[in-house]
Amino acid sequence: MDDVAQKAGISEKSITVDGLNVRYLEAGSGHPVLMLHGASLGSSCDVFIRNMGPLAKAGFRAIAYDQPGFGLSDTPADLSTPYRRKFIPKLVDALGLGKVALFAHSQSGSMAWQLALEMPERYSHLVVLGTGSLLPPLEEKKQGLDAAAQQRLERRMAAKEPDIEDTRKLLEANLFHHELITDEELALRHSRSVGKAFEAFVARSEQEENAPKKAKSGPEHWQRVDELKVPSILIYGREDRANAYERVTMWKQKQPSLNLHIVNGCKHLVPWDAADEVMRLTIPFMKA
Repeated sequence: MDDVAQKAGISEKSITVDGLNVRYLEAGSGHPVLMLHGASLGSSCDVFIRNMGPLAKAGFRAIAYDQPGFGLSDTPADLSTPYRRKFIPKLVDALGLGKVALFAHSQSGSMAWQLALEMPERYSHLVVLGTGSLLPPLEEKKQGLDAAAQQRLERRMAAKEPDIEDTRKLLEANLFHHELITDEELALRHSRSVGKAFEAFVARSEQEENAPKKAKSGPEHWQRVDELKVPSILIYGREDRANAYERVTMWKQKQPSLNLHIVNGCKHLVPWDAADEVMRLTIPFMKA
């Protein structure tokens, strides 16, 4: 854990859940906010260090954990997204948190959205940051090009363990404010991108690529807004990948009542790029 985390009053802990040792960070007391990181190479609960201190000062108990197969947590036999989604309520119960707010970045936003649809009584609020999979698609040709580019990027990432410069390039691709990539931050992110974390990333990528394709049935998540009973706020970066700005704008036009925000000067790592704006928007929302 770095100096920034210690100065923010963040403590590092571990707990055994579903037979796995899980590393988590905690700060503050009050209503619990469970923070869920994304699934790209190097993802871990450390992405929320900038957010945990302000949440604690605002009267929340902020808890962020390394999901199974990420960071310093154990790697499960099942590397699938459904496993990680089902793991969330198990962790909530193991920590004795009761009703929690979910604060989810990137891929985890879809997991949190699904949990809120399935078990709204368990979650007080839903905060979604930069989750592209929740957004409505653009016209088929343009959307297809975006998907193909993302698949090529993921294949390149899984080809070999990154060196420190590879990690820097990946961060620069996902951050608008490159000045945030200090030597300390870079070293921390790199440590979460190599060794067993990289091995799990490769295995997860292979599992997803080889999994049988399932035909979609029923409406997409973005079409189920009216079914969502948990108070929700969604925040996206204007400069995020995969035509996010156009898709967010289209969603807002389709659902004017949606609590949806776009932050200028922000790419995909919303908790870093827009840390202050995220806190400005989410703290009053979760206190209401």
